[in-house]
Amino acid sequence: MPSSPTPPIELTGSGSRFVGPSVEVPEEALDALASICEAITVDDSTDQVAEASRDWWQMALHWSLLGDVPRLAEVVVRPTSTAEVAAAVGVCNQARVPLTVAGGRSGVCGAAAPIFGGVVLDATALAGIESVDVGSGIVEVLPGTFGPDLERELRDAHGLSVGHFPQSFELATVGGWVASRGAGQYSTRYGKIEDMVVGLEAVLPDGSIIRTGGAPAAAAGPDLMQLLIGSEGTLAVITRVWLRAHPAPASERRSAWSFPSFADGVEACRTTLRRGATPAVLRLYDAAESARGQGGDGTECILLVLDEGEPGLVEATMAVVESSCTAAGGRHADVALVDAWLGHRNDTSALQGLTRKGYVVDTMEIAAPWSALDGLFEHVRASLMNVEHARAATCHLSHSYADGACLYFTFAATPPPDEIESTYVALWDAGQRAVLRHGGNLSHHHGVGINRGRFVAESLGNSFDLLVRIKQAVDPNGIMNPGKLGLPSPFGTTPWP
Repeated sequence: MPSSPTPPIELTGSGSRFVGPSVEVPEEALDALASICEAITVDDSTDQVAEASRDWWQMALHWSLLGDVPRLAEVVVRPTSTAEVAAAVGVCNQARVPLTVAGGRSGVCGAAAPIFGGVVLDATALAGIESVDVGSGIVEVLPGTFGPDLERELRDAHGLSVGHFPQSFELATVGGWVASRGAGQYSTRYGKIEDMVVGLEAVLPDGSIIRTGGAPAAAAGPDLMQLLIGSEGTLAVITRVWLRAHPAPASERRSAWSFPSFADGVEACRTTLRRGATPAVLRLYDAAESARGQGGDGTECILLVLDEGEPGLVEATMAVVESSCTAAGGRHADVALVDAWLGHRNDTSALQGLTRKGYVVDTMEIAAPWSALDGLFEHVRASLMNVEHARAATCHLSHSYADGACLYFTFAATPPPDEIESTYVALWDAGQRAVLRHGGNLSHHHGVGINRGRFVAESLGNSFDLLVRIKQAVDPNGIMNPGKLGLPSPFGTTPWP
């Protein structure tokens, strides 16, 4: 049976936080949708519709405690096949009704919230592995498949693994991984999701079905598959994914290191990658995060390392790590720190607890070239701490590549209850704009959704106009996840911030 989304926090009502235009679904469209697939309306089950109208966006967690979702959809449809998806999309397009696609709803930027009402398409009934090409290492999987279900069947039945383990692993679906251009915690070895996708099947806004990719490499014009990866439901509904898989790892090694400064640890990571080694995990914590959860003493910065795969490759990789860390002034730390991280790496209970206490807490993950990381580390934390009511701004390096790495900032504030929203906006304005000023990108793996929409044009520069033109060409009626990615919408102005 398909798995189900996990609620982010208790929902105490079914109100809509956003005011302004909300599109009603015409009666004939409701009837047509109900004839295609399961359709749950507000009248039938307001609670189910409300749950399907929110995700893990941190601001929305506060609203949930007040009895609101960002915007209540009018109907939730649950197709079970590509044909049903195509028919449902066609109905919405003909009626010019907003359509928001949702899977596990684990995103933290509001991408799955139907901010103009209309229809939510719940993809979780489209679940399961369709085929496995063991010799080529290609798995065909439906988009509503949750991570644990995918990995369990691949390992038990085929001895394979995709290697995509985001913190939301138990909460997220394959379609969500692809639509948000996500990254797993082992991405230094296996790449981000865009590196794992071989091909896609998708339904366009007019209801037509397309397939992209399918070969190891191609030179047949622009890569249309990559146009859909990361599009966050604004261009198409992903209905089938072909992913690269590799043999389940035969060996694993772990180590932990301590550095006198964050810059020293960054240098160790940089040298490791520039020398060609790609350990699955390189996680470097600043002094505050090291003391809070990694056994640090408040002055040292802890680096956790894990690699897996063929024994010879693992041994060679860990030898490069050892040499790079030693050259950067590192010393060995207790390897049990890696074990502890593996045990609690996906725990989100602290987030819910702090939210209930009125804290404003969020994370901001960005990527930048190695040469920009030291400046980003200092300027972004300082910018966040300059916001009124800010209590903490910490950082760790979570994913590394040959040309740069991802810095993952965590920030918290304790504003009065009537200043929670304004403080949240101020923190994001300060932190994200500091990133853009100092050479970082807009997002590494959490995507844009609604929360980061106001920064997209600033981030993309004049290429944003091309994105707008692509959206208008593919989706002339603007029905697909309107108000996201900072794109203009025919249904009105995006109501955030």
